[in-house]
Amino acid sequence: MNDSAPSAASRRRRRARTAALLSAGVATLLVTATACGSDDGDKDSGGGAKDSTASSAAFPAKVATKYGTITIDKKPERVVALGWGDAEAALALGTQPVGASDWLPFGGDGVGPWAKGMYDKKPELIGTMEPEYEKIAALKPDLILDTKSSGDKTRYETLSKIAPTVDVPKGGDAYLTSWKQQTLMVSQALGVPEKGRKLISDTNAKFAAAAKAHPEFKGKTITVGALSSEGYGAYVNGDGRVNFATNLGFKNNPKVEAKKTDSFSVRVSKENLDLLDADLTVMAGIGVPDSKITGDPLYKAVPSVKAGHSLILDKTSSKAFATGSVLSIQYAIDHVVPEFAKAVK
Repeated sequence: MNDSAPSAASRRRRRARTAALLSAGVATLLVTATACGSDDGDKDSGGGAKDSTASSAAFPAKVATKYGTITIDKKPERVVALGWGDAEAALALGTQPVGASDWLPFGGDGVGPWAKGMYDKKPELIGTMEPEYEKIAALKPDLILDTKSSGDKTRYETLSKIAPTVDVPKGGDAYLTSWKQQTLMVSQALGVPEKGRKLISDTNAKFAAAAKAHPEFKGKTITVGALSSEGYGAYVNGDGRVNFATNLGFKNNPKVEAKKTDSFSVRVSKENLDLLDADLTVMAGIGVPDSKITGDPLYKAVPSVKAGHSLILDKTSSKAFATGSVLSIQYAIDHVVPEFAKAVK
């Protein structure tokens, strides 16, 4: 699926590009642009923060990551949010990034409709798997958020030469950082951990209310999958889409889980589409029209599909599901849960 972790070839291309940039003298540019330190936190202010309750007492702030504890000495004023959903987490916490990556992509401000109007000024949009390091350095950030990304060491080391970089948590490689981890880490980095915990608590309450309203979900198996130009795939525990379903009481398809590797999805061949069968089968098209799924005779023959216990997520709901930020999760509870309920009956 084309929203899965980058391929080995892609990682090699990224490393090669980074090496070429460094050999061209970009390393000097990056270090100079960051006042010679990844933890100094003293950058030019530029209105990146908005309505934040952070105070000087909250700093220095410390955030535990895969690469150790990151220290942010002063309240960040110019934040660049590169990880999947990091910009939305920052917005939810009252900070407007000056630069951000648009992963899905949404266009415009680079965030979903659930975050519409939260920017006063459009951020500079940065590449996703291969971010433009020069462009990031030119923004003079005092904090880089990359909490939901590949966890690639070369990427981290290059970014940390620009500004303190909050990378993935332990176990968060391959985009497996949960929305809770993301919200907490970003709130800690911004000096508003209490605000982060409140967002998490409020979202957990929404999940609990939805699960209580739909006891029919409890113990039911679910397959959450997609069709892209690369073929069919299904998501495993640890992916935000599956976590969303399990928070409602579902159990991820055991046959899919049995094929789990170190990625957040598994390939499903057309000859083995019965692997998608569950009490509820939820699919989305990624870069392909829904008709490619609904018109596929082999897909229509999957028992759960044949019995009417399946659904194709609309594009907005699919992107909310895929984004997996605290804002998109709340949107999905309101809009996707009713669709689940109809399909389970």
